[in-house]
Amino acid sequence: MPAVLFVCTANLCRSPMAEALLKARRAGFGPGGEAAFADVASAGVHAGSRGEPADKRAIAALERVRLGIDKKWRTRRIRAEDFQRYELILAMENDHLVALRKQCPPELQHRLHLFMDLVPGMAGQDVPDPYFGPASGFDQVLMLLERGLVTLGQAWRKGALPRA
Repeated sequence: MPAVLFVCTANLCRSPMAEALLKARRAGFGPGGEAAFADVASAGVHAGSRGEPADKRAIAALERVRLGIDKKWRTRRIRAEDFQRYELILAMENDHLVALRKQCPPELQHRLHLFMDLVPGMAGQDVPDPYFGPASGFDQVLMLLERGLVTLGQAWRKGALPRA
């Protein structure tokens, strides 16, 4: 089972939401209905991403769909060892993907992908950052993340996870 890492700017909103969604939805993703993606995590590309809880609005959006984030969960920055540990690293924005490519060893670049490339008709687009907007932006991001994760689950069942 592949390990998946979601990456956004500060690991406050989008990536922890994606992490929580996949952890909740991965049961049944496997071909025989078993859980897929045993190791699921998230990180940020910026230095300030250390030790904070997820944004309260992200937590509230997840709670509205009866999901949550572990109370002990804290933000963290991408680490060199993440490129070895995670077979699938999904960036929320093109800028994140560029930053990841600069840090990732050449032989592991195939593990890096843009999250929205999973969503039919939305390849190349960013997951919008809801941080500076209204709470409704978090609900919109949640819907996009759900769409991408449905496609990810379908790809897993078919043995067709994204490749570089």
